[in-house]
Amino acid sequence: MKYVKLGLRFLLGALFVLAGIYHFVNPAFYIKLMPPYLPAHHGLVLLSGVTEVIAGAMMFFRPTLKLGAWGIVAMLVIFLLVHVHMLLHAEQYPGVPLWALWLRLVFQFLFIAWAWWYTRPDKRHEGTPA
Repeated sequence: MKYVKLGLRFLLGALFVLAGIYHFVNPAFYIKLMPPYLPAHHGLVLLSGVTEVIAGAMMFFRPTLKLGAWGIVAMLVIFLLVHVHMLLHAEQYPGVPLWALWLRLVFQFLFIAWAWWYTRPDKRHEGTPA
């Protein structure tokens, strides 16, 4: 089990590093998802990209693992604002089917649980890779 958890840890870190980089490659993709009540859309997209890269990279190193995992949890909780806004205002996103908006919300909670897993002490394998 410890190697499964280790592999999933690196996968989660890689996904967040890549997603964060994509914020710089295609910021327009994220800007169009931003709720209108949030200011400075471009700046927030870049900030979230930097944060995703840093938190994702922290997942690769044991000393920064828990902090990175908590950072991912915090980001995903904040990103719930976007997902809920999109659900409540689905008509503003005609290219996205309603089922996809619901699925994104479900996946958000799964990602939160996945990251939260790495915030917990691993009593059975203390001193070994988490």
